[in-house]
Order: sequence, then C-alpha cells, then structure tokens
Amino acid sequence: MSPVFRRSDRSDRSDRSAKSRREKKDPRERVVTLIGKPGCHLCDDAQAVIEKVCAEVGASWEKKDIEQDAELHRLYWEQIPVVLVDGAQHDFWRVQEERLRRALTS
Repeated sequence: MSPVFRRSDRSDRSDRSAKSRREKKDPRERVVTLIGKPGCHLCDDAQAVIEKVCAEVGASWEKKDIEQDAELHRLYWEQIPVVLVDGAQHDFWRVQEERLRRALTS
C-alpha cells in the first residue's frame, strides 16, 4: 500500500486504540506533535487548529521539522502535515478541530 494512504500499522493502532479506550487521560497529560516543514501552507493551517484546541483543553504540543529528521522524512514525506497524539498517528493533510478535541478529551 502506498505510504500516502497508510496511517499506521493496523495491529499496532488497534492495540493502542483499545488501550486508550480503557484509559481516559487528562487532556493536560496529552502531547500533540505536528510534523511538517517550513513553507507548507497545510502545516500552517494544521498548526492554527492544534494551537487552538490544545489551548482550550490544556494539552501541550510540539512541532517537528521533517527536513531535520531523516526517519520522520522516510515515514511521512508524502503525508505532511502529520499529527500525532501521544506518539500515535492521529491525522494527516487536514486536521479536523472537533476530531482532535475528541481525541484529547476522551
């Protein structure tokens, strides 16, 4: 399957999803990671959504430059911006505000 359509390894994702459904975390303990690159307008749009939602729910967030990390580049070069929640891939290309909020508060 093309890496463009690969969100994450299904077995790994289902294990993490089942675990996250059992353990409701405080949003202040969650970390959102934005993987992007300078000059990417979709990355700028994603950052605006992430900043807004994280400020509302109290989650922290970080930004990583795909051009500065060979492994991130290998994994996500066709998907940026990529959003991770607690290290697990949440979304790519477009970030939906309500979906991110649900992920951080459920």
